[in-house]
Amino acid sequence: MASKMLWKPSEERIKNSHMYRFMNFVNKKYGKNFTEYTPMYEWSVQNIPDFWAAMWEFADINASKPYDQVVDNPYKMPGTKWFSGARLNFAENLLRFRDNHTALIFAGEDKVTRKVTYAELYDEVARLAKPLKDMGIKPGDRVVGFVPNMPESIFAMLAATSLGATWSSCSPDFGIKGVLDRFGQIKPRVLFTANGYWFKGKNLDSLERISDILKELPSIEKVVVIPYTEKEPNLSGVPKAIAYKDFRSSQANLGMEFVQLPFDHPHYIMYSSGTTGLPKCMVQSAGGVLINQLKELLLHTDLKREDTIFYFTTCGWMMWNWLTCSLAVGATLMLYDGFPFHPHPGGLWKMAQDHKITIFGTSAGYIAALMAAGVKPGKEYDLTPLKAVLSTGSPLSVEGFEFVYNEIKKDIQLASISGGSDINGCFAGGNPMGPVYAGELQCRCLGMKVESFDENGKPVRNKQGELVCLAAAPSMPIYFWDDPKGEKYHSAYFDVYPGIWRHGDFIEINDHGGVTIYGRSDATLNPGGVRIGTAEIYRQVENIPEIADSLVVGQDWKGDVRVILFVKLAEGQQLTEQLKNKIRTTLRTNASPRHVPAKIIAVPDIPYTLNMKKVELAVKKVIEGKAVLNKDALRNPEVLDVFAGIKEIHED
Repeated sequence: MASKMLWKPSEERIKNSHMYRFMNFVNKKYGKNFTEYTPMYEWSVQNIPDFWAAMWEFADINASKPYDQVVDNPYKMPGTKWFSGARLNFAENLLRFRDNHTALIFAGEDKVTRKVTYAELYDEVARLAKPLKDMGIKPGDRVVGFVPNMPESIFAMLAATSLGATWSSCSPDFGIKGVLDRFGQIKPRVLFTANGYWFKGKNLDSLERISDILKELPSIEKVVVIPYTEKEPNLSGVPKAIAYKDFRSSQANLGMEFVQLPFDHPHYIMYSSGTTGLPKCMVQSAGGVLINQLKELLLHTDLKREDTIFYFTTCGWMMWNWLTCSLAVGATLMLYDGFPFHPHPGGLWKMAQDHKITIFGTSAGYIAALMAAGVKPGKEYDLTPLKAVLSTGSPLSVEGFEFVYNEIKKDIQLASISGGSDINGCFAGGNPMGPVYAGELQCRCLGMKVESFDENGKPVRNKQGELVCLAAAPSMPIYFWDDPKGEKYHSAYFDVYPGIWRHGDFIEINDHGGVTIYGRSDATLNPGGVRIGTAEIYRQVENIPEIADSLVVGQDWKGDVRVILFVKLAEGQQLTEQLKNKIRTTLRTNASPRHVPAKIIAVPDIPYTLNMKKVELAVKKVIEGKAVLNKDALRNPEVLDVFAGIKEIHED
């Protein structure tokens, strides 16, 4: 069944887009005559060196030494070499603007809003880079942040990377073990933290946890404490601590020396969710992250200097890294730290109104929560400047798409995007030149040779399959930390299809190039041997008013797989036989008989990772009596004990 078209850009909007400009740039540079996205996409994945060379020039990558070769062999995965010979600095590219245009606006739950210009941003980064340099921070050293999403987090990242240090961050809601599981592996020299953070109106302390973390992190030489919830926090209980104002140089008009490094210099360390053991530490290159994120921001998001871009994220999610790269475009970044429904469910939309946000990024879970709360942002707030809404984190339902157009704004590009921390970017995303269809990502991203493989490892259309990438992309990890033979890296992506990246998502690519995401392929259900994506069930169940949230797993049962559905009920509701029948009928009618669960069980809460992703695999392990190795990767690990004690799971 064809998807419903919800939006189409005007001719004026198309011709004013960076994507249109880039298409004409490619036409002129390579003698092409593209007029639409799909033929240009096919060219980009069939002519990978030419595409990325065009992107380098179009994005105006600032390099002190040009590259000798774009790529050695894009089909040699892992191990592809990109832009060999080039010398550049990531921070220098993000600090190319130094004027009085607003770079950052910060709003937290404490209601104090701050603004930082590009000139002030450069000055603040210079004042942090000097003491880091004075203490001997050099290329390859690790500098980390246990920080809220605030301007100082960006200052610290840019100061560290200006010297060639490798940056990594966690949000302050991580538990002690969650932080140690990450930073303990990479042995950082400097740690930036705030004294605390706000969440749901509560002032939460970070320094006590930092003290405990330091006992297990002997590599840390200095802890730089940013005052946030208090003006003068007491640092006496934190070894090696120094107040931010005392660490930061008092000198004005400091020049910066940006250390020039190879394209593949280690820049970020990102982490897997860590629900199956220690998180994998994925090391990504400065040049790879820069050029790929600029591709996504300029072309797929149509970010311009006059835009104000917001993404609801923490410093523990890759969308923080992605948002930060918007500085290289000279746009204004809106930072928010806290609970998105504080003090009321429309809080972020009031912020969007007050600060004239043009690009609003969030998660599918947040949009579902807005729907459940009955928030109607377009009717309650003036969103005239808004031109795009971005959604990621999990598949956005058809109803979520329709909600955006019905209740937020009619004339808007809704870009559902999908990729991962693994590549610090997207495999599929938005296309400002193309229409939006309900439930679909608009396109596969330029330069990403994405296919959907069937059970036989063959590309298919209009049918669900494994998301694979047949060629390398610059932001894929250069290596995993502490993986000298590359075994962890290889097993993460290349064990199933040698030489082909298997991402672990279950997708469908249709004839017009749209992509539908059905959830994690390792959580795919196989009742009667038929593959079902978990998102297909969530889409139906979470549209039932009595259901607040849900989680579905496949349970091995008597030689087959049976579907078990766990539901968190809306306030005041009970799981009656009548409600169970309503759920079954909804799934049978709107999906198929195979989607109907064998059991429907009420639970008090649904487990999520710290990055707000449902953890089907952890629940599957628990009900099979297996250990979940790393509960600290979960936001609410205590919920797993509830699942372990449900006797009904083991009955016919």
